Amino acid sequence: MSTAASDITSARTSLGIELGSTRIKACLIGSDPSQVIAVGSFAWENELVDGLWTYSVEAVWRGIQSAVAGLLTDAEERHGVRPRQFGGIGISAMMHGYVALDAAGDLLVPFRTWRNTSTSAAAAELTGLFGVNIPLRWSIAHLHQAVLAGEEHLPALDRITTLAGYVHERLTGEHVLGVGDASGMFPIDSSRVDYDSEMLDAYDRLADGRLPRPTRDLLPRVLPAGARAGTLTAEGALLLDPRGGLAAGTLLCPPEGDAGTGMVATNSVAPRTGNVSAGTSIFAMVVLERPLASAHQELDLVTTPAGDAVAMVHCNNGASELAAWASLFARFAAASGDPVDEDAVFETLFREALDGASDAGGLLAYNHLAGEPIVGLTSGRPLFVRTPDSAFTLANFMRSQLYGVFATLAVGMQVLDAEGVRLDRMFAHGGMFRTAGVAQRFLAAALQAPVAVGELAAEGGAWGIAVLASYLGHAEACSLRDYVNDVVFADADTRVTEPDADDVAGFAAYLDGYRRGLAIEAAAVDAL
Repeated sequence: MSTAASDITSARTSLGIELGSTRIKACLIGSDPSQVIAVGSFAWENELVDGLWTYSVEAVWRGIQSAVAGLLTDAEERHGVRPRQFGGIGISAMMHGYVALDAAGDLLVPFRTWRNTSTSAAAAELTGLFGVNIPLRWSIAHLHQAVLAGEEHLPALDRITTLAGYVHERLTGEHVLGVGDASGMFPIDSSRVDYDSEMLDAYDRLADGRLPRPTRDLLPRVLPAGARAGTLTAEGALLLDPRGGLAAGTLLCPPEGDAGTGMVATNSVAPRTGNVSAGTSIFAMVVLERPLASAHQELDLVTTPAGDAVAMVHCNNGASELAAWASLFARFAAASGDPVDEDAVFETLFREALDGASDAGGLLAYNHLAGEPIVGLTSGRPLFVRTPDSAFTLANFMRSQLYGVFATLAVGMQVLDAEGVRLDRMFAHGGMFRTAGVAQRFLAAALQAPVAVGELAAEGGAWGIAVLASYLGHAEACSLRDYVNDVVFADADTRVTEPDADDVAGFAAYLDGYRRGLAIEAAAVDAL
């Protein structure tokens, strides 16, 4: 029997499930946490319903069940054994947003995702109250916006959580959350690995009886990585596999957000390290050596899954517009009678971008499908802009699209640079880094820092939460930092790209034009 088959048979495995913005992934690892032994996935998209971005509860469970079914089948086909139980399970999902539950655990309003920017009044008031930046997408901003609007569901409100916390509670009955995900709900005191008690008291005074319970009672209990967060119930097992093939009783780790799992998946949980995750959104996480000197609206202060302070630059718009253009070129190829698969389309277009001018030839691409608070936009309009004398070539067009994915991120990272924050390395993960040496090279230019990409980047956060589930068996022996660095990444093969001087100068010129052109984007929002 192979090692993987033996691990599956004896439940020396860890299952990670991550609900990303475009795909739900399931990932299984064995006794060697660096090796993925089975996977499953499900594609989905958010919906704009009554002016708010959401995913339906039905889609959540349909997607999870499809991804788990794919993983179970994959394990059986590859290793001859179908899993019935696991050594550990972890749930991860998009951070932030608003899941409001009544006492029975039913949603009072549709899930409001991180992508919604309708909380500006609440976020501004809370930022002033707490003295730290409260972004529009944070759960407390969504809650306070509901308070300001006097929403009808508030009297029945029993608790709030994130998407990961909601799924975890349905599987275990436990209203808990990993500290990294909790730090996107309400400010965290890293010294206590819990919500900031003074800010909780301040918010209770501000709410002044407009909520049915104190804020702390509404929020999930905070847990650090390695803590036991409940066991899979019989009902939870059927939610994962309605055919009844999974046994109850598996231990779960604290549910985490995609930012925290991305940090684990890129060995970025130690000070002076960071990572960039690129998907529907794009964000950078930088583990801090010391507190920042002042609050900045471009930065979130969150934590690693262990509770260490992190500065986060979160952009609502990532690679979706880039993918839309790639689909357009794929359709052209198919219409011409010479169809090309999706991976080959991206490979061809990305390679073409390498031949573009370092400043993209004067072309500008705005990937704003949604609002982008970092640059002051409450709504988005995707735009491609050029002057009559710009160099309009496919190479420049593709370079401008790739630069456009990183531009708003670079604006936020420049704030960190001005604070004196220094980086030894940045790791990147996400599908756009699968074409070796292209997006990675341009990101290094945008950040003016070395960027590493590892072989496991494609599994991303689903693998990261599986690693956190496997850490349950090691937490008493070592820190998360040591476990990730010395065990999980001990033999990791990573490729590091240093910033190229011409690319750095070219991206800086592009970003200058990008900043000036934001007035065009704002005008488009007003006009269209």
